Amino acid sequence: MPASLSSNRLRLCGALVATLCAGAAWADASRDDTGSGPIALVIHGGAGVIERDALSADDEREIRAALDQALDAGQGILGAGGSALDAVEATVRVLEESPRFNAGHGAVFNADGGHELDASVMEGHTRRAGAVAGVTTVRNPVRLARRVMDASPHVMLIGDGAERFADAHDDLERVPNAWFGTPQRREQLDRARAREAAQRQARHGRDADAPDAYFGTVGAVALDRDGRIAAATSTGGMTNKRYGRVGDAPIIGAGTWADAGCGVSATGWGEFFIRNAVAHDICARVAYRGDSLQTAADEVVMRVIPEHGGDGGVIALDAQGHLALPFNTSGMYRGWLAPDGSRGTAIFADE
Repeated sequence: MPASLSSNRLRLCGALVATLCAGAAWADASRDDTGSGPIALVIHGGAGVIERDALSADDEREIRAALDQALDAGQGILGAGGSALDAVEATVRVLEESPRFNAGHGAVFNADGGHELDASVMEGHTRRAGAVAGVTTVRNPVRLARRVMDASPHVMLIGDGAERFADAHDDLERVPNAWFGTPQRREQLDRARAREAAQRQARHGRDADAPDAYFGTVGAVALDRDGRIAAATSTGGMTNKRYGRVGDAPIIGAGTWADAGCGVSATGWGEFFIRNAVAHDICARVAYRGDSLQTAADEVVMRVIPEHGGDGGVIALDAQGHLALPFNTSGMYRGWLAPDGSRGTAIFADE
């Protein structure tokens, strides 16, 4: 072997080792092994066209109360030294139980008048993940996604296969498919069907007069006292969806992502979040380019997604507890618990 080639290979190997060591040191630095680090939590209940005059005082009060209840669930676990993974699962389960959000009890109707639910969960420091799509009887899809992660060699299960996997786990509560629906969601389906009949020319199959058709996902991202991050997302999909359509919520890297330094849960027009690998892109910008979390999230949500014709928002946090909640719609149901202990909820863009 020529000496110059051998020397080049040695230099390349040395560079690779240095890079890997630097990455490991960065990951270790992002965790507080004493278990005494700060905690943080961000949640969302969907982004979309949310105007003040479209919500009654009672509606707004109930939505904020549900967001607060979800924050309580996650904060209770994190404050007691629990894991980020347990916190995001518990938080999302609360949102799935609320009829106010498009997930679990409150999921939108598909074109056949039923419900197909999707969810995913990811643990950042291990890169373990679990996801389900098109499930129809599991009361809390986020629990099933967690079980796929913990008790199977797979990352994603869909449809009948996911249901059969749930059959093997008696502690996963099952409900009739009709349990997921609410009168408000039925009215939403009726309106969508009427618009579809009148507007066959809707651009690319999306009805411009139905701005709520693609929105209403729920999600959570948490940082625990050990500096570990987890993210989870759950949804009923889009109103009047056909052909087993699946959006970004259960797709790791699109609607959900967590690594040692960053976590993201997304909500919006899922096709565009899939095409742009939104959740992963935000964290990659932080890890590889050195962007701040806010800069990375803003760039993707406020520029990349709109440039491709989509809309929506994300919630994100990093290993230092910085939070970002950008959205390019008129509102996003959201809540946060900051490392300094402050917390709050918001709905509209001017909050």
